[in-house]
Amino acid sequence: MANSTESGSLQSSSTVKVRSHYRPNNGTGSPGGRPRPKRGFLPLGKGLVWGGLVTLTATVAAIAGVGIGFFTPGPKGLVQQVIPGQSAGVEAGQADLFPYHISRPVNILVMGIDRVEPTEEEPNVDEFGGRSDTMLLVRFDPRENGLKLLSIPRDTRVFIPDVGYTKINDANAYGGPQLAARVINRNLGEVPIDRYVRVTTDALQELVDLVGGVEVFVPRPMFYEDKTQQLLIDLPAGLQTLNGQQAEQFVRFRYDANGDIGRVQRQETLLKALQNRLSHPSMITRIPKAIGIMQKTVDTNLTMEEILALVNFGRQLDRQEVQMVMLPGRFSQPAEFDGRSYWVMSDVGKRQVLRNYFDVIEEVPTWAETPGRSPESLRIALQNATDDPQALERVKEYLQSKDFRNFYETSESPQLLAETKILVQRGDLDGAHYLRQTLGGGVVEASSVGDLGSDLTIQVGMDLDQWLKESTPVDDSTPQF
Repeated sequence: MANSTESGSLQSSSTVKVRSHYRPNNGTGSPGGRPRPKRGFLPLGKGLVWGGLVTLTATVAAIAGVGIGFFTPGPKGLVQQVIPGQSAGVEAGQADLFPYHISRPVNILVMGIDRVEPTEEEPNVDEFGGRSDTMLLVRFDPRENGLKLLSIPRDTRVFIPDVGYTKINDANAYGGPQLAARVINRNLGEVPIDRYVRVTTDALQELVDLVGGVEVFVPRPMFYEDKTQQLLIDLPAGLQTLNGQQAEQFVRFRYDANGDIGRVQRQETLLKALQNRLSHPSMITRIPKAIGIMQKTVDTNLTMEEILALVNFGRQLDRQEVQMVMLPGRFSQPAEFDGRSYWVMSDVGKRQVLRNYFDVIEEVPTWAETPGRSPESLRIALQNATDDPQALERVKEYLQSKDFRNFYETSESPQLLAETKILVQRGDLDGAHYLRQTLGGGVVEASSVGDLGSDLTIQVGMDLDQWLKESTPVDDSTPQF
């Protein structure tokens, strides 16, 4: 596992030498003087899953409680040593095994990187110097004992200094993790970034096979063949256990209406499945091999003490406290930006996510404080996950009686759910909890796997009768959260 530290937006005391594979251009977004590297068989999901695994030390730690890799001493202030008898709730044996804990909330930038292969002209290239195929901003919060992951679509339109407006996945190629952190910091409300993790995107198959496969529900048949790339994606619909190759196909498939954004949603699904698999006690004997894979594919400026602190944090983390959200936005239109395709971030949605997930304080009112905000302002998608074809009609009638008006049906869920879920598509946790209180049931899930056009998606489950009967009146004058 490579290790480095750097200054700038990344909070560190040392400097890393970063190789830039492209020279700045005239602001058009196309690097000058040298062609971009060719795209290979590098699915976006590899970076997301491995990035999630590195930062989701919570899962690994719950199984094995071990440190990862070899690191140099880092700056003080991020971690504190646990002292037996002097640290509340820590027994002597626990302190010996896990001597460090996080002293404050920590934000880590995780990037899945297109591996840069050496050439005759440049035999000593930095293998981590390519474009980022995945970007995650992950927050470990010891105050709430929670883990929050913001997925930033690779096509997000941003301004990169000395480059111009382009896609955010170019930032690492132009200036490494330091520039990538600066770009995110400036575009996401000055959110501080403490550390980074870069992962080459070639380890997903090994990991999934190592854990014996992951159980995933494939919503529809996925088939695509490209003989020139020797690529075949062929997955039937339904609940199944995917091996490494099949998992790669699942996250790489992009031939639907949502393109790369659909991939981001499937990657969240796979990440949760992998998290569930790693949580099984039988996985403990496989952790050393997983660590070996990570050592070959990870570059980070996390120190040993910090990794151990994250491990300790993970031991105490409830899986329900892992919240995921995708940067809210929209697809660009063909007439915009000279026809180049972008994900255009929503300013309001961005600020909402930063407030709810990263404690970035801006003058943005909460759901209850927003002038004119009412139940009908929430855009709600309804998905039938029951065997009752009339279920959504009953839900619509109930929502109308509670002054919700802005709702619509989406395609039926191919999978039946025992329990209703309220998916927080754009980070509006306040609105989600208000909706749950109004319904009197359901589980709020901070996950951007709902309908892209919604603020919230209700996946109506088999418990519909129960929560309709048990629903209680909500004070219409002031939303209660």
